[in-house]
Amino acid sequence: MDAGTLLFFEGHMDSLPLYEKLEERILSEIDNVRIKVQKSQISFYNKHLFACVSFMRVRKKKDCPDHYIVVTFGLEHQAESPRIDIAAEPYPNRWTHHLLVSRQDEIDGELMGWIREAAEFAASK
Repeated sequence: MDAGTLLFFEGHMDSLPLYEKLEERILSEIDNVRIKVQKSQISFYNKHLFACVSFMRVRKKKDCPDHYIVVTFGLEHQAESPRIDIAAEPYPNRWTHHLLVSRQDEIDGELMGWIREAAEFAASK
């Protein structure tokens, strides 16, 4: 774990295992991934940004668990699932999806399928 990632999770250390599992799966399932740690998010790139992790507010505070991460990914279509908290189309055929993850078992095949699809979409631009 690098110092930048630890600094990003300062004050949210109980959420770090969620990120570690997600990062491990992304790096093992997607080729040529670069990670950029910023103040407000950790971004995953191939040719372009395809996913990120943040603590963005996607639900009312009372509806948020104590420990979570928000996973954001972009697709060329809207993914339909009750798991997705917010989906928006900032540009034609470019959908941004935000999904709150509070348990390691939520980093599953469905989520990784969306992230792999997002990586393929980003690489094709």
